[in-house]
Amino acid sequence: MGRKWNNIKEKKASKDANTSRIYAKFGREIYVAAKQGEPDPESNRALKVVLERAKTYSVPKAIIERAIEKAKGGSEESYDELRYEGFGPNGSMIIVDALTNNVNRTAAEVRSAFNKNGGNMGVSGSVAYMFDATAVFGVEGKSADDVLELLMEADIDARDILDEDSSVIVYAEPDQFHAVQEAFKNIGVTDFTLAELTMLAQNDIALSEEDQVQFEKLIDALEDLEDVQQVYHNVELN
Repeated sequence: MGRKWNNIKEKKASKDANTSRIYAKFGREIYVAAKQGEPDPESNRALKVVLERAKTYSVPKAIIERAIEKAKGGSEESYDELRYEGFGPNGSMIIVDALTNNVNRTAAEVRSAFNKNGGNMGVSGSVAYMFDATAVFGVEGKSADDVLELLMEADIDARDILDEDSSVIVYAEPDQFHAVQEAFKNIGVTDFTLAELTMLAQNDIALSEEDQVQFEKLIDALEDLEDVQQVYHNVELN
């Protein structure tokens, strides 16, 4: 699974490079999570997950509070959660998750991004079956053996635990997100280099240099769309 962590890290780095875009996307996601349940992360697990992710991207407290207050204030603004699937160069696979208040607009924009950048949209289910929903955490200052012992004591059966660069990466079932988080917090670990509920490809592929250039243009075009929250793929990025 080591290459998968590199892909997540690459995605995170690209989003970090455009803070205004990532902050706006998190503002929307926090609002939706708070609106769908209680605006309190202790009683709203979906909101708690989003806030933990926001922390790893250094989203300012003011943006988080503004989104939660908007939800508390009874705003009638509503969003649909949508998932699109498609293909990029040389059989690469892509999943696009969006939050939108205009389904027709978002569908047209996503389709256009695929068509103009060497890809094409697929039907529902054409790609997702090759990905697994996964909880991923990154922590520093611990060894893989230490983390394995910690999770075993908490009765958590992680999919994988790997040393990657200066971090230990934990891959777990998505429904174990909070259990893994709490296990770390019980030993004083409150800062994560990564805390994601993501879609990981079962098999990554490598592209030629030319295809990778085209692929990255497609991913950039999709991530630039205002309604797109997450883009997942199966390409090993160099």
